[in-house]
Amino acid sequence: MARQDYTPHQQNIISQYYRNLDTIMLAKLQDLVTELYLADSETKRDRLWKRVQQAIAKLGVPGPLAEHILATRNVEVLAANLQDWLKKGNAGAAKR
Repeated sequence: MARQDYTPHQQNIISQYYRNLDTIMLAKLQDLVTELYLADSETKRDRLWKRVQQAIAKLGVPGPLAEHILATRNVEVLAANLQDWLKKGNAGAAKR
């Protein structure tokens, strides 16, 4: 695939996205927690947990913690960890 040439404006938008990726992923996880609470079928829950897995991978959550959250598939566990990450002010806290 050929390298894309972006305008300075586009480059700025892209860099801002990656600068704020942690905040974006935390917001996405908040939405996913809500959707998991409201999910009415196992198929929908499965799809949502896959999205949770992708989001926590992008956040850089340590392997054992991520594995625990995904293995239990407990929304309360996810919500408690998410609340802790939000209190620490950024997703970098999720890496600690």
